[in-house]
Amino acid sequence: MSTTISEPIVTWEKLPDDFPLANEPVDNINQPATAAALTESLELAGLIAPQTLIGTNFGICATVDGKLVIKAPDWFYVPSVLPTVPPNQNRRSYTPKLEGEVPAIVMEFLSQTEGGEYSIKAKYPPGKWYYYERILQVSTYIIFEPEAGWMEVYQLSASGQYQLQQPNEHGRYWIASIGLFLGIWQGVKANRSGYWLRWWDEAGQLLLWGTERLQQEQQLRSRMAAKLLELGIDPDTI
Repeated sequence: MSTTISEPIVTWEKLPDDFPLANEPVDNINQPATAAALTESLELAGLIAPQTLIGTNFGICATVDGKLVIKAPDWFYVPSVLPTVPPNQNRRSYTPKLEGEVPAIVMEFLSQTEGGEYSIKAKYPPGKWYYYERILQVSTYIIFEPEAGWMEVYQLSASGQYQLQQPNEHGRYWIASIGLFLGIWQGVKANRSGYWLRWWDEAGQLLLWGTERLQQEQQLRSRMAAKLLELGIDPDTI
C-alpha cells in the first residue's frame, strides 16, 4: 500500500495582540553586529524605501495546518509592506501576504549552538529550511558562517526548491531582489575583527559604513587643504 504526503495548508492570520513572543538572547555577539552592518550601509546609500521592512531576530508568522509557526531569521528583507494601523505602531511580528509581501531575502548566521539552518523537517514545528522554502517560499536564502568566513546562497527555482548559487569572479553573489551584490569582507568594525557580509553595487562599488564615509570625507578635506597650500592659499581663511 502506498502513502502520499499531503501538502501543508498554509493560511495567513493576524497574530493576536496578547500572544506571548519568545524573547531569547542571540547565540553570540557577532550576530546583531553583522545584521546591523548590513542594514547600515543600505540606509546610508538611500536604498531603504518607506515601505521596506528589514528585521533582525524578528518573528515571521504563518499558520500551517491550523498551527501557528514563528521563525525569527537573523536578518530579512521585505521590499514592500502595508502601512501599520494606527500609523507608527510598533510591529511585534510580521505575517506575509496579510501585511505585505513575502520576504525576498532571509539570512541565517551559523553558530556553535544552532544547527537548524539546514533542517527540512516538515512535521510541526517545521525546520527553518522547510519553512523558508516550502511555507514562505522566500526567493533567496543565505547561510553565513562568520567565524570561518564562508557563505552559501540559495535561490528558489521554478520547481519550488532551493538551488545553490555560484559566485562571480570576485566571490560575490548577485541578489536581484535588492539590485546589489553580496560578498564577504574581512576587517574591523565596532572593535570586532573578522568576516562581515557587505554589499556592492552593480558597478562594483562597495557600499560604505558610516565610519568609512567619515574617513573618506576627512581624506578629501585633507587633500583639498594640501592643494590650497600649494597654491599659497590658507585653507582656514576660506
